[in-house]
This record gives sequence, structure tokens and C-alpha cells, in this order.
Amino acid sequence: MNNVGRLGSRCLFVGVLALGFGNLACAADFTLNFPAGAACAFELRIDGDGGNQVYREFLDKNGNLVRSLSAGTGSALTFTNVGTGAALSTQSNGAVTSITYNADGSYTFVTTGHNVLILFPTDVPAGPTTTLYVGRVVFTADSAFNFTLLDHHGTATDICAALS
Repeated sequence: MNNVGRLGSRCLFVGVLALGFGNLACAADFTLNFPAGAACAFELRIDGDGGNQVYREFLDKNGNLVRSLSAGTGSALTFTNVGTGAALSTQSNGAVTSITYNADGSYTFVTTGHNVLILFPTDVPAGPTTTLYVGRVVFTADSAFNFTLLDHHGTATDICAALS
């Protein structure tokens, strides 16, 4: 998966999809397909629909983006193990994501509420994992969008294990 696809698929789950500066918007319905070994050991399909997010950007005195904030309800999600047909669905729930844009081109994410984080084999800790976190999660992304999970508090549900 290239960096653009990687970012796009990940951003849907950490609540940072830019839905328009300062607008309240409904998230577009979507389907994402991950090959075996990317998000889980098996091929994983994620279908999402609905949700409302507010997105804001914060600029420094020179007009540079330094932080963004997204809050609201995420999409209702259905995770499917394509090989077996086993499925798990979640309701649309509240989530807040704050992103700090670091000077070195990396990003620091702080999420609260209900968020799904997908870690690939290139991440730390190495995936593939797809986890629903309810609580607070802190992770960084380098300029290539390799994630490093730093901290989480609350509950963590291993979606891959639930579908195996």
C-alpha cells in the first residue's frame, strides 16, 4: 500500500479525516480492503457509514499549520474476515483526535473516545493488528506514516482475534 492509501485508510479510523475547515459534515460511506498481513493475518474488509465530525486547524503567527482537532461521532463500522465471512460491527461513537504537526515532519496524535488503530508490520509495535481502543491513545507518525504507539489507557479490543 502506498503512503497516500496508507494515510487515507488510517485517518478514517483515528478521526482525522479532514471534512472541511470548520464545517459539521457527515462522513461518506466507505469500504477498505486490506490484504492478508497488512491489518490482520487474514484479508480484512472494513465497511463504514455515517458519522459527524467537526474539524479545525490551528496556525502559528506565520500561517503554518501546527495543530488540528477533530471531534464528533465516527462511522459505524463492520469488520469482516474475507476468508471466513466472520464479521464484527460497532456503532457510531464519540471520538476526539488532536494532531500536532512537528517541525521534523512527524506528527503526534492524541485520541480519546472510540478509535480504531491499524498497525502495519513497519510500525512499532509491529503489526499486523487492528485494535478498537476506548479511552486515550497516544502515537506518533513519521513522515512516511510509520506509527509508533506510545501509550494507551482504557480498553483495547483485538479485532483480528475476534474475527479469527
